[in-house]
Amino acid sequence: MRIKATLAAVFLPLAAIAQEPLSAIDWLTIPPAGGRAGQILLEPPVTESGSGPKITVTPLETLERPIGLVPTHVTGLPVEMWRASAIEDVIRAMNAADVSRTPAMQTLLYTLLLAETLPPLGSDAAEQFLLARLQRLFDLGAVEPAQAMIDTAGPETAPERFAVWFDATLLSGDETFSCAALNRSPHLSQDYAARMFCTLRKGDWSAAAVMLDAARALNLMPQDELFLVDRFLNPDLYEFAPPLPVPSAPDPLTFRLFEAIGEPLPTAPLPRRFSVADLRDVVGWKAQLEAAERLARTGAISPNRLLGVYTDRLPAASGGVWDRVEAIQRFDTALGSRSADAVAKTLPAAWNVMRNAGLEVPFSTLFADQLAGLPLTGVPQRLAFYMRLLSPDYEAAATDAPDGADMEFLAGLAQGTPSAPGGDTTRQAIFDGFANPPTTPPSLQRYLDGGRLGEAILQAIKLFHSGRKGNLDDLTVALQFLRSVGLEDTARRAAIQSLLLRAG
Repeated sequence: MRIKATLAAVFLPLAAIAQEPLSAIDWLTIPPAGGRAGQILLEPPVTESGSGPKITVTPLETLERPIGLVPTHVTGLPVEMWRASAIEDVIRAMNAADVSRTPAMQTLLYTLLLAETLPPLGSDAAEQFLLARLQRLFDLGAVEPAQAMIDTAGPETAPERFAVWFDATLLSGDETFSCAALNRSPHLSQDYAARMFCTLRKGDWSAAAVMLDAARALNLMPQDELFLVDRFLNPDLYEFAPPLPVPSAPDPLTFRLFEAIGEPLPTAPLPRRFSVADLRDVVGWKAQLEAAERLARTGAISPNRLLGVYTDRLPAASGGVWDRVEAIQRFDTALGSRSADAVAKTLPAAWNVMRNAGLEVPFSTLFADQLAGLPLTGVPQRLAFYMRLLSPDYEAAATDAPDGADMEFLAGLAQGTPSAPGGDTTRQAIFDGFANPPTTPPSLQRYLDGGRLGEAILQAIKLFHSGRKGNLDDLTVALQFLRSVGLEDTARRAAIQSLLLRAG
């Protein structure tokens, strides 16, 4: 009953409490458990010395949660590799890293972008760093990894994050999830077109129409956007209207609205991230093929996904992408037969079409392991060796190299010990990068001394690209650095690719 008396005393009006003596409130007179009557236990205990208490200090920054998709034990990169860098320097270097035509550098850049890491120190640096990583993934066409990373980070925690997530879902076809979030929390976006799009998707045409009328009356949207949304909401009114002008730089929502009104925009002239939309089942096979090839060139989709599109059905015509489809299907059939003669007949044609398309590495990754052990000779043997060198199993290929000085150099490079290159300047620069035990070049050591490993790797990517363009000293420095920080596999694969792939 004591609890009831207590609650009654607490919730009685103050005037009523004032009319009762204090002894009527029993919890004022009950001695604390374990103490004597009159003892005060609320006073802190007296210290036995004059020294101050031990205080543990933890900087607030260390309480941040690393954001990324690939854990540290997989990447081998420290979680603090960006910590000492200035956010402006990181973003600038990240955007300047050119990885075209070097899949090994593409893989390295993806590792940096997707690794679980802490952001640079500084006010708002964490948000800037996350958004910069997501935008760089978009530039490469890696929309699905970007979407997965922002799913992990929390897309509904800030309007800026939601905007990126919304764009990603529009391109990947997952807008049901982002629209559901926007309908629950309209404050996540100030874009009236996005609100109307999502409101109509949930079936509330009347609410979307009211929003459109309000936006028109208050001049809240550009005229071209109003016309587009109006056609989306009222298709019957514009059944015989002429097509709308094609926008020069559409965003993903504009792209999807044009598709919804029956005037789809081609993705080829648009940034690479739009190609992801052509991988959906609602798109024609030719568009899927071209999109898959475009994304495979930057490593944005896996080689297996490319092969799945190639082998989806029989080619419908000839020329261009259809020739690649036919060559790949014939070569795949020949490999399945395990006939050396059939492989020898189909391999040169398949290699040539894939080389012309800039897809040698995905092609090699798919088929190189099946070529091992086949008794090939001449050109097919040399091409099979190239493919094995361009595959993840490049080191095993070194034990089965064809005869010739060039083949010997490549075999040695695959094992990290290239032979003397003769008079070739490019091979000499690569040889110098592997000639001695790996050391960090002075130009990049200053980054490591400052705890800026992430920046140093981005600078090495930049130097390697410069080396491929003809600045051979930069090529040597990049290879030396990569080896010195434990990226031996990346250095070998990049060096092999610099010799076997056309510079782009």
